[in-house]
Amino acid sequence: MPEALTAEISDQENPLWKSVFGVAISDLSKEAALHFLQAQIAQNRHVKLAFCNAHTANIAWGDPDLRHCLRDFIVFADGLGVDIAAKVLHGSPFAANLNGTDFVPELVHSFDKPLRIAMIGGKPAIAEIAARRLAALTPQHSFAPLLHGFGDDAEIASFIQQLESSPVDVLLVAMGNPRQERWIAQHIDKRHATLAIGVGALFDFMADAVPRAPAWLRDMRMEWLFRLAQEPKRLFGRYVLGNPLFLLRVAIVKLGLRRF
Repeated sequence: MPEALTAEISDQENPLWKSVFGVAISDLSKEAALHFLQAQIAQNRHVKLAFCNAHTANIAWGDPDLRHCLRDFIVFADGLGVDIAAKVLHGSPFAANLNGTDFVPELVHSFDKPLRIAMIGGKPAIAEIAARRLAALTPQHSFAPLLHGFGDDAEIASFIQQLESSPVDVLLVAMGNPRQERWIAQHIDKRHATLAIGVGALFDFMADAVPRAPAWLRDMRMEWLFRLAQEPKRLFGRYVLGNPLFLLRVAIVKLGLRRF
């Protein structure tokens, strides 16, 4: 985790974060998270932001490279699974569920000052549609450059060069987790963007390419069940197999049979 929140990850409790499978997840309220990121942009301090759900934690369990990568990110809690883990392992759940699909548009909307926002990822044309939807919600901001997630090496290199030539305030990267976090870690620093965020399926949701669960199901924090019903073949392993595995791993850590 960057020094902006804490000096380094250790085995001791820190009120600013809770560790889940070696990933330090910030324990901030939504208001505190918004204020923190607003301050970083105002001070032009480079920050990388990720969201960790049970699926991300399952990958991190057996992937030390990902755990190391995420040390350079501010990581927010996403979903019921990591809340259960926090309750079991640390005695209390996270202060807020800061899933990227809801939090990122709210973050962008919270700035009165015009921002330059770049977007990369998603299927062809999806980023453009999502940018138009975000621009309609936040007309004070500009959205460019844009690149879909199927660009070749030359297109991606050109996109990065554009950012280096004219850095943006916010870069939204929608490549799926954890590919997007690895990509940000490898390619993006303060020369390119003040705030770089891995946003997962945000572009698809903003463009209505993928339907979201009804509000009542999201309020119950069961959106994953709706997504499973929509894409059972693709998400079977993540949820039907992954969720019980995640809970088993929480128990293993609680019993002291695995330490990070």
